[in-house]
Amino acid sequence: MLEEERLIHGYVLLLCVSLGSLLFAVAASEIPLGSKLSVEENNSWVSSNGDFAIGFYDLPDLPNQFSVGIRFNSKSIPVDKQTVVWVAGGDVTVCNNSYFQLQEDGELVLFDASQGQEVWTSKSSQLSVALASLRDDGNFVLLNEKKDVIWQSFDNPTDTLLPGQRLSASRTLRAASQNYVSSLYSLYMNVSGQLQLRWESSIIYWRTASPSHSNLSAVLTSDGSLQLLASNMEPVWSVFGEDHNDTIKFRFLRLDVDGNLRLYSWVEVSQTWRSVWQAVENQCNVFATCDQQGICAFNASGSPVCTCPFHHSAQSNSKCLVSSQHDCKPGSVMVEHSNMFLYGIYPVNDSISITSLDQCKSMCLGDSSCTAVTFTNDGSATCRMMKTQYVSGYSDPSLSSTSYVKRCSDPMAADPIFELNSLPQAHKNAYKICIPCLVGAASGTIFVFVVVHLGIGFYLYKRRNTYRRLASLAYSSPGSKYLIMLSFAEIKDLTGNFNCQIGSKLFKGALSDNQSVAVKELEATIEARKFRATVSKVGSIYHKGLVKLEGYCCELDHRYLVYEYVKNGSVEKYIEDSTLAERLTWRTRMEICLRVGRAIFYLHTECREFLFHGNLKCETVFLDENFEAKVNEFGLGMLYGEASSHRASAQKDVEDFGKIVLTLVTGFKEVNDGFDWVYKEWMEGHPENVVDKRLKDEEVDVDELERALRIAFWCLQADERVKPSMGEVVKVLEGTLPVDPPPPPFSCWIAPKEEEDSSELVSET
Repeated sequence: MLEEERLIHGYVLLLCVSLGSLLFAVAASEIPLGSKLSVEENNSWVSSNGDFAIGFYDLPDLPNQFSVGIRFNSKSIPVDKQTVVWVAGGDVTVCNNSYFQLQEDGELVLFDASQGQEVWTSKSSQLSVALASLRDDGNFVLLNEKKDVIWQSFDNPTDTLLPGQRLSASRTLRAASQNYVSSLYSLYMNVSGQLQLRWESSIIYWRTASPSHSNLSAVLTSDGSLQLLASNMEPVWSVFGEDHNDTIKFRFLRLDVDGNLRLYSWVEVSQTWRSVWQAVENQCNVFATCDQQGICAFNASGSPVCTCPFHHSAQSNSKCLVSSQHDCKPGSVMVEHSNMFLYGIYPVNDSISITSLDQCKSMCLGDSSCTAVTFTNDGSATCRMMKTQYVSGYSDPSLSSTSYVKRCSDPMAADPIFELNSLPQAHKNAYKICIPCLVGAASGTIFVFVVVHLGIGFYLYKRRNTYRRLASLAYSSPGSKYLIMLSFAEIKDLTGNFNCQIGSKLFKGALSDNQSVAVKELEATIEARKFRATVSKVGSIYHKGLVKLEGYCCELDHRYLVYEYVKNGSVEKYIEDSTLAERLTWRTRMEICLRVGRAIFYLHTECREFLFHGNLKCETVFLDENFEAKVNEFGLGMLYGEASSHRASAQKDVEDFGKIVLTLVTGFKEVNDGFDWVYKEWMEGHPENVVDKRLKDEEVDVDELERALRIAFWCLQADERVKPSMGEVVKVLEGTLPVDPPPPPFSCWIAPKEEEDSSELVSET
């Protein structure tokens, strides 16, 4: 699994030395010129507090190869957990008999005995170096006679940042190499002050906000937050670990080998490093996370795994490649893979166009170099064509993309092509050639062909620049969205001093780029640490059925959330207004139920950690310009300590969802008082009587109505043991899972006639 692989490779740079090596550690606040570390002596220089050490360590996957680096050295951390946080030369390795020395001229030198030469230097021989020191914060520095720092490891990071260490403009973190191969993943701070996670240098799959300040630098704070600081040291962007402000002695930020940026904290109780924040919430959204091992998907336990759906072309060397041999005598076919998004990785040169599904497949079949296409129907009807064997991607039931991989057709049982002289003699005379006919037909065909292709070429030429831009943006993951940190003054400014209220404590506003947003005011008594931790988690989640959190304000006694603006407002508004209610057709209402159900199912089971809504109701379900539902204010239950357990929280969401279904079916503003009547009408065989009369003469799907009522009553059961999961709810609404008749929703409700015993919600077909 990807998670297991991450943990294994994450410790590739752990010290693999024995406890005996500690005997050779030298605690020295000052390291004089001429000091030397060697592979044979296995010695090290240690910070004065003993928390860090610098020395050689071996690499588990590279026998007899060594690197020199700074590692944690605290006695409270077991030797096998003493993570390396800086490596001299990054990917540089040396063999036995090699050494690392601070030479008399002030140059730090890593000498490889097998090559007989220096493989890395600090280039500090002209800087008047007088001594070196490994400081208590893990920073290895070179000092002059005045004790001024003239070179430091903090300015030359490898894959890790320690608290207090800055990443300034044009600096890079690069993930550790594997098996002599340098990683293509990097964290880059561009000259504008934007942090970017990149694959090679062209694909950006996560980024921070477009900065409004200049001269920014990124820094990891000791209290567990990653910040972008302006020149005046004020934070302009922040994310927070789950244990922000907790008493944690050791932390570090690392770009892991799987391409994700994670913040780690040392947990004394469990004696482990725990990830308390990661940049890309969904690991499958990290570009090429499976590299040549196939596509990324989540298994039943919710862990990301790499799978190879192209079985016919899997190679013996375990690479997962699509077929590139398309000179097929029987012809080629396109093999469909639903809910899958593919892209080429070696090289990255996919062509993107706007077209129909059939035309997308036809273009690939007609292009001998095409290996696969992905069609995304999310309103843009985008066709991505790949022309390489090296294809990666991800698969998820929520994806609106369908991919097609080209392969040769199965051989035909008999060759239908006959030679002309094999035809029976009686038929030969029937094939007389009409030369003028052929010339005329050919001329006409050529003329039409030229005109059509000139027209297509002109059309593509006019739109080429537009779609070329799409290619560079297409890899930007939804999970790469950032959170904007705003002051209260900025909140007042973007809302026009709260002059446009669109809901309960909800105001419309606009960001500096004229993007419309909705600003939600929360209770000022919410603890700042809990508020930041919650919005950091919620802000990293993306799903088409969830309203995206864009930013927040946590200043003194002000707590605000900034959401994307959803044009048509809440479902509650349409239920309450008789005129607007007519726009909620039966089909729209059922689509709202299904879309909300899928969104809550995503929160419960498909996020990295369990999330619940806690306040699901028509007021928190919004409709976009296409009248598609988006759930708002999810995850805020964590702010009020409402959940005693995952089970209780999930059941609360299930019950609230049942109320929404009944509201949409019946049109009742408050359904609590109408439960008895609705259930009684349904049980007596008159479900049509409970349908919202404002639907007028619209034909209601009887099967959908029956499913909706049954699953709603199951959601509202007083006995929590028989309530369905959101996964079961979604399957019932989709019509893929049968559902038994439910008992009365409340134990105090007395049925007018004896019901059949029904202790099970669903029975698999």
